[in-house]
Amino acid sequence: MKIDVPAVRKCLKQFDFKTLFREQLGWDNHHAQLDIPVNGRTVSLCAIAQKRGFVAFICEGQIPDRPTRLKLDHQITKSAREHFVIYADKAKGQQVWQWVRREQGKPLASRDHRFDIRQSGDFLIQRLDQIAVDMDEEENITVVDVAGRARAAFDVDKVTKRFYDRFKTEHAAFLKLIKGFPKPQKIDGKDVPHPDLQWYTSLMLNRLMFVYFIQKKGFLDGDTEYLRNRLKMVQQARGKDKFLSFYRYFLLHLFHEGLGKSPDERKLDVAIEKLLGKVPFLNGGFFEVHELEQSYPDIDIPDNAFEKLFDFFDQYRWHLDERPLRADNEINPDVVGYIFEKYINQKQMGAYYTKEDITGYISKNTIIPYLFDTAQKKCAIAFEPDSALWRLLRDNPDRYIYPAVRHGVIKDDGTVIPESALPDFVRKGMPDPKARMHDNRYNLQQAMAEDELRLVTETWREYVYRRNRCLEIREKLQKGEVRQINDLITLNLDIWQFARDAIVHAEGPELLRAFWDAIIKVTVLDPTCGSGAFLFAALRILETLYSDCLERMERFIEDIADKPHHPEQYSDFKKVLTQLAKHHNERYFILKSIIINNLFGVDIMEEAVEICKLRLFLKLVAQVEKVEQIEPLPDIDFNIRAGNTLVGYATADQVRKAFTEEITGKNIQSKLLLDSAEDDYKRFEDDMLIVKKTFQQYRDQQTTDGGKVTHKDKLDLRKRLAELDVQLDLILAGEYGITLKGYGSKAAYEQAFIKWKDSHQPFHWFVEFYGIMSAGGFDVIIGNPPYVEYNKIKKEYTVRNYNTENCSNLYAYVVERCLNILCENGRTGMIVQLPIVCTDRMQPLQKELLEKSSSIWFSNFDDRPARLFDGLEHIRATIFLTQKEICNTNMRYSTTYNRWYSEFRPKLFEMLSFTESSDFFMAGTIPKIGQKTAKMVREIIAPFAPLRNNFTSAYKSVSVYFHNAPQYWIRAMNFAPYFWNERNGEHISTQVKILSLPSKNDAAIIVAALNSSVFYWWFLILSDCRHLNMREIENFPLGLERFSEAAKMQLIVLTNDLMRDMKQHKQRKHCQYKTTGKVVYDEFYPKNSKSIIDKIDTVLAQHYGFTDEELDYIINYDIKYRMGNNDDENGDDE
Repeated sequence: MKIDVPAVRKCLKQFDFKTLFREQLGWDNHHAQLDIPVNGRTVSLCAIAQKRGFVAFICEGQIPDRPTRLKLDHQITKSAREHFVIYADKAKGQQVWQWVRREQGKPLASRDHRFDIRQSGDFLIQRLDQIAVDMDEEENITVVDVAGRARAAFDVDKVTKRFYDRFKTEHAAFLKLIKGFPKPQKIDGKDVPHPDLQWYTSLMLNRLMFVYFIQKKGFLDGDTEYLRNRLKMVQQARGKDKFLSFYRYFLLHLFHEGLGKSPDERKLDVAIEKLLGKVPFLNGGFFEVHELEQSYPDIDIPDNAFEKLFDFFDQYRWHLDERPLRADNEINPDVVGYIFEKYINQKQMGAYYTKEDITGYISKNTIIPYLFDTAQKKCAIAFEPDSALWRLLRDNPDRYIYPAVRHGVIKDDGTVIPESALPDFVRKGMPDPKARMHDNRYNLQQAMAEDELRLVTETWREYVYRRNRCLEIREKLQKGEVRQINDLITLNLDIWQFARDAIVHAEGPELLRAFWDAIIKVTVLDPTCGSGAFLFAALRILETLYSDCLERMERFIEDIADKPHHPEQYSDFKKVLTQLAKHHNERYFILKSIIINNLFGVDIMEEAVEICKLRLFLKLVAQVEKVEQIEPLPDIDFNIRAGNTLVGYATADQVRKAFTEEITGKNIQSKLLLDSAEDDYKRFEDDMLIVKKTFQQYRDQQTTDGGKVTHKDKLDLRKRLAELDVQLDLILAGEYGITLKGYGSKAAYEQAFIKWKDSHQPFHWFVEFYGIMSAGGFDVIIGNPPYVEYNKIKKEYTVRNYNTENCSNLYAYVVERCLNILCENGRTGMIVQLPIVCTDRMQPLQKELLEKSSSIWFSNFDDRPARLFDGLEHIRATIFLTQKEICNTNMRYSTTYNRWYSEFRPKLFEMLSFTESSDFFMAGTIPKIGQKTAKMVREIIAPFAPLRNNFTSAYKSVSVYFHNAPQYWIRAMNFAPYFWNERNGEHISTQVKILSLPSKNDAAIIVAALNSSVFYWWFLILSDCRHLNMREIENFPLGLERFSEAAKMQLIVLTNDLMRDMKQHKQRKHCQYKTTGKVVYDEFYPKNSKSIIDKIDTVLAQHYGFTDEELDYIINYDIKYRMGNNDDENGDDE
């Protein structure tokens, strides 16, 4: 709806909210008053309008402070779950529009939008436009729709996107003003800036954003406008762009000398030193002379570039604390991550911004199980079946069942909500499948908002399933049946809370020592880290566990303080706490220790690596309140690295072979007799041991020896690494055919080698992370690898020696690489595309995963009606979690094919449900089973003969037609659907495929079976859920020969009824395509024929021998989405 902007602005400035809502925004009258006691007084709020139960309140008088407003909102929620409040001052000069975001497991986030009558109000008016309701929408709009609009309008993601849009413009403008780089390159006829110029532009903006954050805390000479004022001072003293620019005269000195070196190392003349003022030494490698600044010594940037950029930055308030953004002009470090993900055009790179619910789910379900496995090896007695550790689950089971699962089932006091609290039809249907099977109230009626029993959008069928599952899990816990950490993954329990409680309530110091040792040593890697989303999730988890360990150490020491004890008792705990006490800020030291010792990342994009480090640095600086408390930032250049994860030697075995075997094409021969290659390898290994020792000293210096490392220390380490890298680069290039012999001349060879290295960016894991790789590999690997078809990057670089090469997608290669650099019994978890579990092309990757895992969990997600990655199409996804172990037997678990509405997203991961499905794997598919009833159905139909047995290639056959791109319904017919286009006339659409059957009766039975809900279920559990391929049809266990004659006749009659009904409901559609011109086709709507399809399933249930429970499951499988208002189902091609 396009609102009348002048009229809306007038209403806002006159505080005429009734007219605003009722006449301008299309809301309805509402009269109610709430009197809420708060802070010793009563605050009155009047409801002025509502739309489908979403209420707008006005509170006039004094505008309360934010904590008071949150208290009020808590009380308002009891009367109106969905609402917002307008606070207006008595003088009618200011307004605060408050909307509160509620997400499960997170604190309330208040989104406050301030309006002053002296302002234009444009930003607020843009928000109001999104919640306006047109008359054309009136009939179909629901409270869910209104709530969704309010969220889109008032949530801070919009602010972030707005900042990014402007940032992109300023980035481009800043780039054009930088001098000293090669001229633009011609690519596809367009001038494209040199890659190094683009890189340096990002580097400068990253540095400047960092400085903006810290200057606003007063850390730079106590001046919150430090950069702007220094620019003015330089121009006043020397003139604008005279002699030397602001960039060359001041900024480089600030970066390289001021922030990059300790005061005693700085070499500055008196004038520059005075201009810099008192600035802290930050270290971190972020401000040292960059390799681009070494390669291009003549870089210069004019003053006006900074003037324009500072004008942009100064429009925002920069803050480092971790509270939610309170205004539409605030920027915090989270925005920086978003900017990176958008700026570097990750969609083209095949990576997508990964939200916290995804990173958190994967991280906690990999890191924590690894810590438990490691601790158990050192303190096995604490993990005995009836130990105090597992009794935590038995004694307080509700603590570990997620709130979303408990909601409406178990009260806060632990009592179960009785069935008598449920509606009559629900109580009737719960024990009786026949009573609920066709009851639309039970199967389709959704909760428009979260109520006392149901979650938002939940049907009664879903509630009952959740209720039964919740009580079943609770009973397992109460009986003490959960005694393995993997069980918490399978049952989807709150594993993070359990880990914290295991530490806080550790009965003996041995268990605490075991956990502490595991935590401080665990190595967590994201091999395609981007801006660090997964590393931040890991940091959050490890920080809490680290802090819990320190707290428990203190309590152990306190317990013996007043008792006789040996001086050495708990000496290790005392040493840790003494080390901690040396630091001004405990949290800063904890985070710094984790970042240095536990977190590692690699990305092919240099800019990604730098922004990741920037965000980690900002996280640290955010902990500091006073400038004198600043400690040197850690240098994590050796933790977060740039390079190609897929190209390079990863393991000791690969490096040994590189030295001792010569590879020419596909032939391998020993080099031992030719050039003493084994001796070369031993010398290389000796050099690596020296580097390993140097690495450890470098890390220790930063955490235990005062936190200071010199520039020389770093250069020495880099030099040693570079020498080792060059050796391996030369050998690897030879495997790619880059040899002196092959190129003839040394010059040609060197040129080819440089070109190969630039394009392939080899990263030798065995060298870059030698200490970790020589110990067996990384402990935990997590991430979101790029979803890019191999043929799209093959011109840039190629990969070698991957078992998964025929999978032809980079994410498959990343997963294989990860399994090779993961330690034995290590854990890995990643989010990838859905085809990993359902396409023949991914069989090599499935083989890698299944053969190298003792336990593996697959959770599967649709992209309709909502999706995990916002703003993207066709991004169905799978998350896998795995424990690496080479074994003959393994446990395999899967979820159903999860679908949800966007309002349900905050509950999604708490509601995942796994079922063990090891017995049902087929070549190319890992079934999406998810529920016990589904498992029973799969077992029952397994013995029936596959449909392929009934096809014929005879000349005289009967055709069955099916559409090969279903979403919610299969469309199979005994006639060819009408299709015509301007270019070719009438013909069969290319999306319609044909099966050949020996008789008309057989064809009718097959048509019935393919349209059934049981086949639709089969299609979803095995396929990519978008393409109906012959594999799913051929393998469908129908058992045609086992049908009774009566059942056959029933299906033949039902097929005729179904075809007639589908024709009756069809619509003839017209559209236009560039290639074929006008297109006319018949569109079919099988959901209108659901009653006939149910009869088909009833006949099939008798054929298979289903119980009423199993038939009810099939008939109502995915019913909420199949019978809902879904996307167009047909979409024929040209």
